[in-house]
Amino acid sequence: MSDGRPYPGSAWPGPEPIPGAGPPPAPPAAAWQSDRQAGSPPAPPAAAWQPAHQAEAPPTPAAAAWQSDRPTEAPQPDVPRGGRKAARLARDAERTVSRAGRAKATTAPGAKRSRRQAGTPATPPEARGRRGRRRSMPQATGSPAGSPTHGTAATAASPTPPEAHGRRGRRRTEAATASPTPPEARGRRAAAAGGGRSSTAPEAKGHRWAGFVKVVAFCAATAAGSMLMLRGHEALDRLAAPVVPDSKATAPAAPADAPDPGRVLQIIAHPDDDLYFMNPDLRYSISAGLPVTSVYLTSGEADGVNAGSAKQATTAPDKPAYAEARQNGIRAAYAKMATGDRGSAWKRTAVPTKGGGHAEVDVLVAKPQVNLVWLQLREAGNVYADVPDSLHGLWDGKVPRLESMLASGSPVKQRFTYTKDQVVQTVVGILEQYKPTTIRSQDPTPGRHPDTKRYTDHQDHFYGARFVQLATAAYAKDVKDRPHFVLQNYLGYFNGSLPSALDPDEAREKLDILDTYAWLDRQNHCGSDAGCGDLKVADHPAGNRWSDSINYARGTGTSWLTSDKEHGLWAFKVLDGQVAVWHRPGPIGRWSGPNLLPGTGTDPGVSTVTLQDGRIAAFGTRTSFGAKPADYRREIVYAVQKGPGSEEFGAWQSLGTPEAADENWTSDISAPAVSVDGSGQLAAYVRDGAYTLRGRVQQADGSWGPWEKYGGSDLHGTPATAIDGAGRRMVFSATPKTVVGWVQPSPGGPLGPATATGLPDTTLPLTAEGREGGVRLWFRKPGSGNVRTALVTGDGGLKVNHLTDLGGLGGFGSVTASGHVLAGRAAGGQLGSDVGWGRPWERSPLMFVGAPSSTMTGKNLVSLAVVGLDARLYVTSSADAPDAHLAPWQPVGPRNTGP
Repeated sequence: MSDGRPYPGSAWPGPEPIPGAGPPPAPPAAAWQSDRQAGSPPAPPAAAWQPAHQAEAPPTPAAAAWQSDRPTEAPQPDVPRGGRKAARLARDAERTVSRAGRAKATTAPGAKRSRRQAGTPATPPEARGRRGRRRSMPQATGSPAGSPTHGTAATAASPTPPEAHGRRGRRRTEAATASPTPPEARGRRAAAAGGGRSSTAPEAKGHRWAGFVKVVAFCAATAAGSMLMLRGHEALDRLAAPVVPDSKATAPAAPADAPDPGRVLQIIAHPDDDLYFMNPDLRYSISAGLPVTSVYLTSGEADGVNAGSAKQATTAPDKPAYAEARQNGIRAAYAKMATGDRGSAWKRTAVPTKGGGHAEVDVLVAKPQVNLVWLQLREAGNVYADVPDSLHGLWDGKVPRLESMLASGSPVKQRFTYTKDQVVQTVVGILEQYKPTTIRSQDPTPGRHPDTKRYTDHQDHFYGARFVQLATAAYAKDVKDRPHFVLQNYLGYFNGSLPSALDPDEAREKLDILDTYAWLDRQNHCGSDAGCGDLKVADHPAGNRWSDSINYARGTGTSWLTSDKEHGLWAFKVLDGQVAVWHRPGPIGRWSGPNLLPGTGTDPGVSTVTLQDGRIAAFGTRTSFGAKPADYRREIVYAVQKGPGSEEFGAWQSLGTPEAADENWTSDISAPAVSVDGSGQLAAYVRDGAYTLRGRVQQADGSWGPWEKYGGSDLHGTPATAIDGAGRRMVFSATPKTVVGWVQPSPGGPLGPATATGLPDTTLPLTAEGREGGVRLWFRKPGSGNVRTALVTGDGGLKVNHLTDLGGLGGFGSVTASGHVLAGRAAGGQLGSDVGWGRPWERSPLMFVGAPSSTMTGKNLVSLAVVGLDARLYVTSSADAPDAHLAPWQPVGPRNTGP
C-alpha cells in the first residue's frame, strides 16, 4: 500500500563511519528521492520526527487523574519577637482574625475550592475514593460543565499556587490577594506575614515610631501563632491523606504538570513476534493513544513460501515476496488496532540508519503516533540449528557481516550489510530518534528443554534481545539528551507450555488481531501481488496456544517498595540499566529521586529485604558481556544501605550464578527471592536453568555459603519467600501444574525438602507475605485473571488452608498485597485494586510497567506504587481499614524529559 510519499522527518542522522566497514557510508536521505514515486517531495529534516510523537499524539484520557499535588516551599524568613505586650495583643487579635476568617471563608469566591483547582487538572472522583469524591463536590457545583480548571484561566482566577487551598489555603488566599508579591516567592510564613503587613501598612502611616514597632511586633506574633496552627493542621492532613511531593524538603518543588503518558518502543526479531508475545500490552498502548513504534530486526523471510500446509509443496518460494506479505499483514493488524480499519493508509519511506544501511519507516496516516521500522536483515530460518548467516552467527563471530533481505515492495532498494557493531549502532540511532520511556524486548535468556537441550525459544528471538541489551547499554551510556527508560522482557515460545494467562475475552481479542495478520479472508485489501498477510499461520493463527497467554520474563517481583522504622518509604526500580532509588523520609517527608546507584547492566526486577539492624538490602541480576561471545554472563548482585535511613548504599557485591556457562542453559536464572528469618539469617533463592531451586545463605560472619541444591522439578518463573509467625522461612515456586514449597523446621535451620502443596495450577507469578501466623500466597487463576489466595502453615510440614477465589477485573501478571489492599494489572492494562473484603474491585486509569508493589507504612497505612509507561514513579496510599479508599495517585519527581 505504498504511496511513495516520504515519512515526515525521514532524514535520520547520517551514519557514523565505523573503522573497517566495507560499504561506504549511506548518502543523505535526499539522494534516495529517485527511489520514490515521481513528484514526491523531498524528506524534511530529522527534527520533524519529534512532533509526530510528541505534539501530534493525542493526550491520554486519564492524564488528568495523575496530577501532582505538590506543596511549594520557599526559604522562610525568621519571625521577629515582639515581647510580652505584643504577645498579649497577638492573642486578642488572633481571636478577632479567626472570627473574621470564618466569615470570609463562607463568602469568598475561591474559599470552597480544593487545592487541585488552582492550576492542576482535577482528578476524576471515581479515581480518588470517598475522600476525593467529597472534595470534588464543591468543584462540580461551582463550575459549569466544560469550564477550565487549569492553565491560564485558573491561574488568573486564583493567583495562589495549587497547594494553597483547603483549610490553609483559605487564609493564604486572603493574604496573597492583598500582596503584590507572589506567594510562591515568599514561602508559607512569609505569605501569611506579608498579608498582615499589607493590611496594616495604610493604618501605620503617620504613627509615631514606637507605634510602628508595636504594629510590626503584633503582626510578627500573629504570623508565628498562625503558622504553628497551620503546621499542625498540615501534619494531620498529611497523615490522613498523604501526598507525594517530589523533592527534598530544603528545595522548592517543581510546579504541577501534566504527566507525560510515555513513549513505547518495541524491538522484535520477526514480524508477528509482537502480536504473539507482546499482546495485549501492545493493543493497550495503542488504544490509550500512546506513541508506539515497533522495530523489526529481520525480514522473517523463512523459506519464502507464503502458503498453508496444503499448498506448501506446490507454491514456489519467493523470499522477498513473503517478506512483503508479512509486512502487509503487520500493517493491517496495527491499522485495525489503531483505527478499526485494516486498510487504513500508511506512508512508507526509506531512511538512512546510524549503522550505514537503510531502514523502511511506515507511519499510519490516521494515527501518526503509530510507526513501524523495518531493518530487513536476514533471519536464521531455523529455530535451533546452527545457521551462520543469522543474528546468532553474527553475535558469535561466525560471520563478519549479516546481509539484508529486502521485501519486494519496500522503498529501500539498495542492499547493505551490517557488522555486529553496526547492528548495535543502528538500534542506538533508532532509540535516539524516538526517545522511548518504555522499551519492550524479547527474552535474552530463554533456557533449554532439559531432555533435548534444544532452545525453548527461537534463536533469532533471544539473540535479537541480546543485541537490544547491547544497544540500550550504549544508548544509556553515550546519549545524554534523553529521558529515563524502563525495559520489559517477554517470554516467547514457552508460553504454549504454561497455563493460559488471559481470560477468554482478552484471548479472543488477541486472536482477532492474529486473524487479520494471517489474512484469513484472502481479499486483496492491500493491493499487493505478494499477498496481504502470512498464510503460513493461517491454518493455526493461535500458534501453540500463544494467543491465550502473555508472560513477562523479568520484573515480576512485588517487593521493590518497602518502608523503614521511621515510616519512610523506599522504592527500587531499574532505569537505564541502573537501580534507581526514590525515598520519602518519614510519614510526611518529601520524596527524592530517582537517584541512580552506581553500576550498570542491571536487569529488570529488584527485590528488597530489611536486615535485622534496620538496613535495606536490594537484590537483582546483572548481565555482563565480556570480550568474547561465550563470556555472556548473568549473576546475582546485591547492595546494602550504609546505615538505617541512609540514602547511600554500598558497592554492588556479586553472589555469582549457579550456572557454569552460558552455553549450558543460556544463563537462564530467575530473579532472586530474598528473606531474613527469625534468627536474622539472610538467604537468596533462584530458579536455575535446569528448572530446580538453588540458594545461598549468609553466614554469621557475613560471608556466604555455596550454591545449595534444594530440588524441585519443572519450576518456572521467579520463586517467592516469606517468614511465618514462628520466624521460619518458607519458599514457593510454580510449575505448570501446581505450586511446590519448602520450609525451615526452625529459624536458622536448613531449608527442608521440596513439598507438594496440592494447590492447583497458577499463571506463574507468586506473591508471599507472612501473616495470620503462616504465609499467605496470592496468584492468578489460569484462563480467568481472577486472584486466588491460600494460607500456608508450617507446623508439622507445609499445609494449605482455605483456597479462596477473590475475583478481579481480568488481567494478568503479578498481584501485590499489603494489609487489606490487593492490586494488579486489570484487563485493559490499567491497575485494578481491591481495598476491602467483599467490596467490588476498582480500576485506576494508570498504565504501568512490570509489577506493582505495596507495603505497610506503620500499623495502619498501606502504600502502593507502580512505575508508569513514562518511567516515572506513582504512589498512592490507603488507611488499613475496611471502609478505606485509595488516595489519588501522585507522580514522584519531575516529568521524565532527561536523566
